Amino acid sequence: MPNPVLLVIAHGSRDPRHAATVHALVRRVRSLRPGLRVETGFLDFNVPSVHGVLTSLAAQDVRDVVALPLLLTRAFHAKADIPAVLREAPPRLRIRQADVLGPSPLLTQALERRLYEAGLTPADKSSTGVVLASAGSTDPEAIAVIADIAREWRHTGWCAVRPAFASASLPRTEDAVRELRELGCARVAVAPYVLAPGFLPDRIARGAAGADVLAEVLGPSPEVARVLLERYDAASLPALEALGA
Repeated sequence: MPNPVLLVIAHGSRDPRHAATVHALVRRVRSLRPGLRVETGFLDFNVPSVHGVLTSLAAQDVRDVVALPLLLTRAFHAKADIPAVLREAPPRLRIRQADVLGPSPLLTQALERRLYEAGLTPADKSSTGVVLASAGSTDPEAIAVIADIAREWRHTGWCAVRPAFASASLPRTEDAVRELRELGCARVAVAPYVLAPGFLPDRIARGAAGADVLAEVLGPSPEVARVLLERYDAASLPALEALGA
């Protein structure tokens, strides 16, 4: 039996950098798993739409699809928007919705990769405070996850790690930067916990004006690509077992 098609579902944005980053990440996933069919669909602003991709797959006699939300937390899009779109898919398709990407130790590794690419070294950890800057959410589960990641990351040797949010929640990036200064950290770095550039990542960057280091977004880092494949494998295994694969 063929492996289920991996459908990566991205939010979409008017900012062209968003779609370009999503496509670069998907290319990396394909390079890590040659032979796996990977498609991309967007919820809004960009094409192809999720519904359009699903309709096309059904017309090509595809039966099994793993729909993977390109999201870092289980907030409204993962809980409501994406399931609603998937319910409108052609009935011949068997679709499993994979888990969101975070939290994952691989994502923490990706955050550190971006900080080191921005100029820090492992020797800087004990004297550097880090702002874990996410997009923000009104969902308390998503906010709690970001706080948990910050606490766990602090235990790996950083001077301190503070969560911050670009929207919907507090504190803002600039407030967390100021708090780390007052705490006495020798330097302050901002690590955007976001996947692609856009409006909210730009707000994070503006809030990082008082920091010493601003890392890039996670983007098509190899660690993120590996998390996508981990989530795909976890979601597709039950389907393959049911088919006797």
